Amino acid sequence: MSIEMKDIRKSFGSNEVLKGVSFTLNNGEICALIGENGAGKSTLMNILGGVLKMDSGAIYLDGKKVEFNTPAESMEAGIAFIHQELNLINDLPIYENMFIGREIKNKRGILDLKKMIQETEKVFERMNIDLDPRTMVRDLDVSYKQIVEICRAMMMNASVIIMDEPTTSLTEPEIERVFNMMKTLKEHNVGIIFISHKLNEVKKICERYMVLRDGYLVAEGNVDEVTTDDLARFMVGHKIETKCVLRDKNHGDEVLRVEKLTHDNIFRDISFSVRAGEILGFTGLLGDGRSELFQSIFGADRISSGKIYFNGKEINIRSTVEALNEGIGYLPRNRKENGIIKDMNILENASIVTWPKYAKKGVINWPLHEKLFENQVKTLKIKMVKNTDSINNLSGGNQQKVVLAKWLSANPKLLILDNPTQGVDVGAKEDIYEIILKLAAENIAVVVLSSEAQEIIRICDRAIVMYHGRIQGEVSGQTMNEHDIMRLATGGKLGQVGGIENE
Repeated sequence: MSIEMKDIRKSFGSNEVLKGVSFTLNNGEICALIGENGAGKSTLMNILGGVLKMDSGAIYLDGKKVEFNTPAESMEAGIAFIHQELNLINDLPIYENMFIGREIKNKRGILDLKKMIQETEKVFERMNIDLDPRTMVRDLDVSYKQIVEICRAMMMNASVIIMDEPTTSLTEPEIERVFNMMKTLKEHNVGIIFISHKLNEVKKICERYMVLRDGYLVAEGNVDEVTTDDLARFMVGHKIETKCVLRDKNHGDEVLRVEKLTHDNIFRDISFSVRAGEILGFTGLLGDGRSELFQSIFGADRISSGKIYFNGKEINIRSTVEALNEGIGYLPRNRKENGIIKDMNILENASIVTWPKYAKKGVINWPLHEKLFENQVKTLKIKMVKNTDSINNLSGGNQQKVVLAKWLSANPKLLILDNPTQGVDVGAKEDIYEIILKLAAENIAVVVLSSEAQEIIRICDRAIVMYHGRIQGEVSGQTMNEHDIMRLATGGKLGQVGGIENE
């Protein structure tokens, strides 16, 4: 099925998001739709998916004009939408999530659970996925939730699949599996719209690209005729810096030191320290235990043994409130699940951490919070209309900046950033990197947890690589490269003189 969207326009109040965008997708084509957060990508696809109504323009399927007023109408036409925000119900098993809205019933009108389980098993088998359809969705990690979403779209036998950031939370083997699925779908003449900020993935899997910037279509063409640097430049309108940052490495006093920190079955014998003004990276592969390690340091989980020293004194943090009072901030991964509160507006999300700090007799000091947030908006370059708008109105990158503003308002001495640029475009990434570097220059100790080796190399002074809950090694200077980081992350060791030897 071919799609043509002509001169699509859409505004939210006075904010014009799409300014006459035209988009095409051919049969069996994998086309990348890229652009900064807030460029209009999701809005354009939400119109195609029947989630939003366009103000003007036209949509044609195989040359026939159509209009979608609901997601069900778009789905009936053969368009499946895998949203960036996972649309699974945690309190249902996988197989029930797979068939929501199109349940299989027997002749008596009763749900045929056995048949739904069998059909789910068939899809999983076809995709080489080892999952029990009866597993509750709440027991899955984010990567497998994403895979279930993709399987659900495939089960619908869609002619077109829109994938909005499908690989954000996936490991390399899982990404390869998704790419293989996409290639199989292409062979069956299924068209795929691939929205991603990972430009190396665009180069690897897509044939054609279309770039949106500030609501306009600014570039399009064949992927094999451009570089990732070209694509990044199209997205932001100027050249993006990709080299590592050279900084003054004269760090201050030790801020955090942990000795032989251990948590049953997750991490063991962890010892490290970080100094004021230092940017320390922690990296590895999914399941290496780094997030759980720092959640324990932040008081969200208990440790089995080991010691934590903060500003030279031993501390025993039993809650996140105690951590905050000590001067520790923690920006969690997966902002949709852990970072933002969807029922609150932008200002409430940006200030919730410091409500008690500036309250008078239990009353929140809103004028002060508004003033503090105004400064954060300028510093962090947050794009928004009103601070009383819903946090859901913001793009992913701007939501992430609001979460960052929340922790910066607490003036931490140590800031832990877990996947700080997850699901964020190249322009917003550079903004966040700039903020991290500025924080370090202001003598704040910063710990960056990231699965992206390029991110670690780009901004960190040194990095610790974890493997199966242990520290496998440390990289800095000459060893701060993708090859050595991946070697450690997969269980290898660095040689005595920069060479690599097997474990």
